[in-house]
Amino acid sequence: MARSRTNDHAAATKVSAAKTSRNGRRDPGRTGSIRRLLGYAAFLPLASRAPSYVRLIVALIQDVRTPLARKAVLAGAAGYLLLGRDLIPDDIPVLGGIDDLVVVILAVDVFLDGVPSDLLHEKLDELGIERDAFDRDVAQIRRLTPKSVRRTLRRVPQAASAAGRAISATDIGPRLRSWISREGSPA
Repeated sequence: MARSRTNDHAAATKVSAAKTSRNGRRDPGRTGSIRRLLGYAAFLPLASRAPSYVRLIVALIQDVRTPLARKAVLAGAAGYLLLGRDLIPDDIPVLGGIDDLVVVILAVDVFLDGVPSDLLHEKLDELGIERDAFDRDVAQIRRLTPKSVRRTLRRVPQAASAAGRAISATDIGPRLRSWISREGSPA
């Protein structure tokens, strides 16, 4: 019995030693997880302002001065959510809902990035949203998104516009609509 306790103690010491680095400090992977968790907790104040931000996004969507390509990004994200096909299935606990949240956050970030600043400030003032709080919240969200991902996503509206122009130039739209609306079509 005493011998097994000694073995248990030795195993626990090895695990404890693995968690600390050579200089006696905790493993950065563990502290990184704690920092990440605290970073997510910082979103609680942002969550209380979410209804105001939803009203802001709706107001920007309804405004004709908002670029159509940016509206298309939000439509794509809504389609992803409504389609029901996820990158990570929803039945996987915790992770299943995170991919939906990430898609929404990235789509809103790309959308807001393309809205003219004077229009954005006008709508913030109309809705009584403090600019400083809004800027802090957007910066906080962007800190969690890797720069490479943000850079790639900022190209999506330009690609969508280019694809729209190419489709318009080929006059494929009317043919595609007639094919889709034709009775017995697989579409």
